[in-house]
Amino acid sequence: MIYLVEDDDSIRELVVYTLNNVGLHAKGCSGAEELWKMIEEEPPRLLLLDIMLPGTDGLSILKTVRNEPTLKKLPVMMLTAKSTEYDKVVGFDLGADDYMTKPFGMMELVARVKALLRRTSKEEVNDEICQGSLCLSESRHEASFRGEKLHLTLKEFSILALLMKNKDKVFTRDQLLNTIWGYEFDGENRTVDVHIRSLRQKLGEAGDYIETVRGIGYKFGGENA
Repeated sequence: MIYLVEDDDSIRELVVYTLNNVGLHAKGCSGAEELWKMIEEEPPRLLLLDIMLPGTDGLSILKTVRNEPTLKKLPVMMLTAKSTEYDKVVGFDLGADDYMTKPFGMMELVARVKALLRRTSKEEVNDEICQGSLCLSESRHEASFRGEKLHLTLKEFSILALLMKNKDKVFTRDQLLNTIWGYEFDGENRTVDVHIRSLRQKLGEAGDYIETVRGIGYKFGGENA
């Protein structure tokens, strides 16, 4: 899924329509708050990001994305009316992968999006890990059980990935909070329990792979758990 953050309704609708029309599944939103909700529901393959946004601007969003461990490799293309060299340099310095200045043609945008997806796909390694019929790929942000795609939130996916990559290692709740939510998280550690419970439900029979280590935290025991 490609996400577009653009506060101009007409531009957002046209870009999303064009991308979907050529087989590049896309969704749009008008600002940061909507974007974070969308990412939590389904991590994107690519982000199209306008700089001039009300509230949190595009460069601030980009900085947040690059500081988020689960999103730092996400391809980002900036879309902006700004065309000065300084603005482009700032965008690239913050981690943008490409840059298009408004107004732009839809077919050029499609070509640039496809090129960016091809380039980043080539950089991906085969990172799929499987335990029995449960498989996960961080580069593709995909998890499946018995061939059926699992619809996990970003935090659920991140927890599963961390546990699967460290089979039999026990993580405390605080370790999971610091790794997945970040050191600045100021909520309660029961947040971990809530997400683990939801993750187990979505995993179905594979939910038993995630073991509770009483008084400590959780570990991934695998199909022999």
